[in-house]
Amino acid sequence: MRRQDETGRAVLQLSGLSVSYGRIEALKRVSMQINEGEIVAILGANGAGKSSLLRAISGLVDIAEGSIRSYGEDIGRLPAEKLVSRGIIHAPEGRQIFSDLTVEENLIAGGFTVGAAERKKRLALAYDRFPILSTRAKQIAGTLSGGEQQMLAIGRALMANPKILLLDEPSLGLAPLIVKEIFEIVKSLNAQGVTVVLVEQNAKQSLRIAHYAYVLEVGNVSIEGPADELLRDERVIAAYLGKQN
Repeated sequence: MRRQDETGRAVLQLSGLSVSYGRIEALKRVSMQINEGEIVAILGANGAGKSSLLRAISGLVDIAEGSIRSYGEDIGRLPAEKLVSRGIIHAPEGRQIFSDLTVEENLIAGGFTVGAAERKKRLALAYDRFPILSTRAKQIAGTLSGGEQQMLAIGRALMANPKILLLDEPSLGLAPLIVKEIFEIVKSLNAQGVTVVLVEQNAKQSLRIAHYAYVLEVGNVSIEGPADELLRDERVIAAYLGKQN
């Protein structure tokens, strides 16, 4: 396992983590370390185990073996709702908003672990961060554009006051200008102290904003290192980045 950087302590440590779906082994004894204040990119092809990794961290799938520790505490077998109360928040692939509820109802649902006063404060912060959501507050969420729905999904995640934000494919299916905006939002959240674990098919953009990165191949970590080094790694370029600009 890599050593901690000089800026802080590990907020997540995965040691020998395995996840299986029946006979299919999605993660095979994976070890990672996420340091406080980082953006850590998780790269890999479809089926590499990226989403399973986030689902294991957030308690949505059982781990077969290994451990997950947060600030030194073993959290690997805690239920998802307990992890939310510890500030580990998962914004899943495909946004998964409540399409029949209004924008504001979606946001309020995201703040179920905080008190009424804090929920009101965080709702105001969500509208301040995403002004478009303020203008759509009473609109049915399923009628929003794809980019607006992604902003809603991130805004809903922020309602729980995350310390660690797990983002699964936040730019999937979005227009290039919206993708740029989403990555700027991720950078801004990180600058405000949120540690981010980012699963993203847009490998080049991910590495440009990340501090550290892991590459998963068929459930194993095949490459890891500082993100700027992986941007120049010939193996990563050949597999995920293509011709460099």
